[in-house]
Amino acid sequence: MFKSKYFLYARKSTEDDDHQIMSIEAQLFELREFARKENLEILEEFQESKSAKKPGREKWGEMIEKIEESEGVGVLSWHPDRLARNSVDGGKIIYLVDQEKIVSLRFPTFWFEPTPQGLFMLQVAFGQSKYYSDNLVENINRGIRQKIRRGEWLTLAPFGYVNNPKTRNIEPDDVKSKIIVRMFEEFAKGHHTFKSISDFLTDLGITSRNGTPLAKSAVQAILTNRAYLGLVNHKGEYYDGSFPPILSPQMFEAVQKILERNAKPRKSKTKHNFPFTGLFSCGECESSITAQWATGRRGGKYRYYRCTKKKGNCAQGYLREDLLIAQLKEQLQIFALCDECVEKMLERVSKWEREVDNSSQSFIQNLKDKQRENQRKLDKLVSLYLDGDIDRSLYLEKKEVLMREKVSLNSQKIDFERNGKNWVEPLRSWILDTKKASVLASSENYSEMKAFIQKIGTNPNLLDKTISFSVSPLWDFVASRKAETVLASPYENRDFCPHTALGGESSILWTRQDSNPPPPQCK
Repeated sequence: MFKSKYFLYARKSTEDDDHQIMSIEAQLFELREFARKENLEILEEFQESKSAKKPGREKWGEMIEKIEESEGVGVLSWHPDRLARNSVDGGKIIYLVDQEKIVSLRFPTFWFEPTPQGLFMLQVAFGQSKYYSDNLVENINRGIRQKIRRGEWLTLAPFGYVNNPKTRNIEPDDVKSKIIVRMFEEFAKGHHTFKSISDFLTDLGITSRNGTPLAKSAVQAILTNRAYLGLVNHKGEYYDGSFPPILSPQMFEAVQKILERNAKPRKSKTKHNFPFTGLFSCGECESSITAQWATGRRGGKYRYYRCTKKKGNCAQGYLREDLLIAQLKEQLQIFALCDECVEKMLERVSKWEREVDNSSQSFIQNLKDKQRENQRKLDKLVSLYLDGDIDRSLYLEKKEVLMREKVSLNSQKIDFERNGKNWVEPLRSWILDTKKASVLASSENYSEMKAFIQKIGTNPNLLDKTISFSVSPLWDFVASRKAETVLASPYENRDFCPHTALGGESSILWTRQDSNPPPPQCK
């Protein structure tokens, strides 16, 4: 008599959600007996103890590979949830059935045939298995949250406590809780180490499971366990517990201070203070610029900046840091304005801001009046329609006009709030930056100097021992105007327009008052 050939698969999860499933031995016995009664030939047996919530089971993967290599074979298992509890593995089984790699699925507790109806029922079974797992996780998490709200301990009692199955909580052990108190009191004296505390506990009969003294990490874990203060730890967050504490807060904090004092800080490497590394790139090969110490002919220590030459040969030489700083200060001086000019420009900006505020208030008030009028018309239109004074077609027509007007007014308000004074603060910030450039030009704060160059400049590079960087048109304008006042005929009574600062069409107004006035003081 012809026997169908089957792979037998038995699985038992070690997790809590499979407590009701029989053991692997019991599954194997029942499946072998079922195969004998149904005249099924078992080619190979696969068994493993692993959860099927996620893909990645080794024996399962081995069985699937052999199924794919075969010309058609059956699978024998106790129930579909033994095969899959996730959508990936369940879909794999159904796909192999569609490809006729699996020609039969047999379960003692579930009926299946490779028909559209059978595939549908198999999908339902896999879906129910996945739903059971997902729902169980949610139920467990809900139970944990409820236990936390009640202040109950969630796991095995820590040393010094004992689990009480009646209250489903923990309570201090009569003997071990006193040992904990004594342990903390000894360590609080300040002359103990983890090793001496471990020996102290060994003398009291407290050892590891294999009878050896507690490791240093175990002692530290006990000394830092906040459960002794009556707190519950769940995912790194502490909650008030409903069980009695063993230690007083004063004793616990005293021990924590000693632990903090005795902690050995990690040795950190001494970093060289090269303030301008990471700022420039090589103007020849575009490699980054690094720095190093060097000893001069007379024994002096100097810091030099040079190309890393990581992109090939480069002929650029070294530049001493003091010469680099001198060039930076010279560049900053080009964009620096004197305090008098800065104050005048800030006063002018404040005047424009007040003018904008006044015009803004009138504009906003006018806009609010229009919005109130629009809402009043809408309310009146609705009342007329509800009273039956106008028909529906006229009502919808008028309402559409009023709604479009309402949307337009709201859009105007949003645009004004977004763009009303958005030029004031950038302009004021730029003016203050011109003053900052003046301060940094005579400062020794190199980190601030580097940050300022990164703020106003782009593509800073070092070529032939000379630094250079590009700036925005606004800073270029300042540099060119300062150069004009020094090299050409100077001007006085300058007035500044904000639209220039923001890239508008207006320009700085220069009014000639004298054919040969004294040069300006901004350097």
